Amino acid sequence: MCLIHFHYKEHPIYQLIVIANRDEIYDRPTAPAHFWEDEPEILAGRDLLQMGTWLGMSKNGRFAAITNFRDPTLPERPRSRGEIVRNFLASQVHPKDFIENLAKEKDNYGGFNVILWDGEHLWHYNNIFDEKYEIPQGTHSLSNHTLNTPWPKVVKGKGRLEEYIKTHPNLVHIDDLFEIMMDREIAPDEELPDTGVGLEMERNLSAAFIQLPHYGTRCSTVLLIDKEWNVTFVERTFNNGNFKFEKRFQFKIDK
Repeated sequence: MCLIHFHYKEHPIYQLIVIANRDEIYDRPTAPAHFWEDEPEILAGRDLLQMGTWLGMSKNGRFAAITNFRDPTLPERPRSRGEIVRNFLASQVHPKDFIENLAKEKDNYGGFNVILWDGEHLWHYNNIFDEKYEIPQGTHSLSNHTLNTPWPKVVKGKGRLEEYIKTHPNLVHIDDLFEIMMDREIAPDEELPDTGVGLEMERNLSAAFIQLPHYGTRCSTVLLIDKEWNVTFVERTFNNGNFKFEKRFQFKIDK
């Protein structure tokens, strides 16, 4: 998962609105969103190589999503970051306590950011900076540095989501939210970060929706959780930049 915009607690209808893109090499085996056979409480897509996930929801109201931290100089680590999302969704642990335990093992994983919500508390953790804090209400964005780092696609997408919510206070439309994540515009060179991948790759990665020969946006997700605990989870899968199919789920969290 490489780009997540979310709006928390300030909408009159929805307590959490999430729009996200997962960017990955095209040939990494992946299952689309579904309720897992071995963990039937979890709704998420699944990385079939390591059996974890990048973003998911549980029937009892837990949400988690993870992004990689972009730094090509960082060494490989033994454990899969996707297991962090899976482990949180399958647990009953408070996000703060989960993060405290995770921080003890932070060097076993490649660089990451994770956001965790238990239905009451939304937390962020970055294992490179060892940042851990509860996220305040409002609109936020996360790419591959840390929360709200002002990279072009973070600033642009966050602004578009914030403006959309202001102008649609009564109801949001799924297609409108997906449209924000379909933005393929490349940022100007002077606005690009320098993360060590070279100028040409920085340009390609500056778009919200990425399409390269062997790597790009594999799926987009919209998640809505209203104040009555009704969940709408929609995932659109892409193949080489082209829409392939959509999976839609609706259920009510038992509170």
